[in-house]
Amino acid sequence: MASSQLIPLPFSSSRRPPSFCFRCRPIRCSNERQALFSRIAPVYDNLNDLLSLGQHRIWKRMAVSWSGAKMGDRVLDVCCGSGDLSFLLSDKVGSHGKVTGLDFSKEQLSIASSRQNLRSKNNFMNIEWVEGDALDLPFADGWFDAITMGYGLRNVVDKRKAMQEILRVLKAGSRVSILDFNKSDEPLTTSVTEWMIDNVVVPVASGYGLSEEYKYLKSSIREFLTGKELEKLALEVGFSTARHYEISGGLMGCLVAKR
Repeated sequence: MASSQLIPLPFSSSRRPPSFCFRCRPIRCSNERQALFSRIAPVYDNLNDLLSLGQHRIWKRMAVSWSGAKMGDRVLDVCCGSGDLSFLLSDKVGSHGKVTGLDFSKEQLSIASSRQNLRSKNNFMNIEWVEGDALDLPFADGWFDAITMGYGLRNVVDKRKAMQEILRVLKAGSRVSILDFNKSDEPLTTSVTEWMIDNVVVPVASGYGLSEEYKYLKSSIREFLTGKELEKLALEVGFSTARHYEISGGLMGCLVAKR
């Protein structure tokens, strides 16, 4: 399925007409951030493998497992990028389940769709790619059995609004699993993270002509929330429970919240 194809989506009767309609909503995101992720799309997967020594695949499997997605579920991957978490979710829900991958970058969605077409598993054909806004999800209230978000919350312009939208479209008793860099309270961990960005991430990215694009990492992590602050935010917007897990010595983190 080409990412440019318009996909019929279920809209909330409380917010929109109670009918199926083609996706046509504008994306209210930072133009700079959208342009950044579009520029890095062609080499995004290769850089992830190189910079994490393949460890990002383990972190993503952990995040999907914590989401609680199971066979036959209808699930959502917010800020899906090139689709890593969406494909893992597809394995979890099987051919009778349904996966929706949403992102604001047409370029990332195009790569995700191309990867889908190259894979042979039947359940991968149950993934739909939607160009959309994490701050205004075009889905009905309580529509999904599980939700994931990988390296997206740190980059949205309004984290509270994004969490409110995730809560809205999640079924009661279901979970969201949000994977991202960890903003640590420990000075040593913070120093190690910043050293790695300056001395590993940016130099490697410069080999792809993307040094400026990856310099944003340090400031975005500094402006992110700590694990405790993420738990507090989730509870404030209405989740019943929230727990943040530190991964890989505190370099990464995953917030797991239940509606």
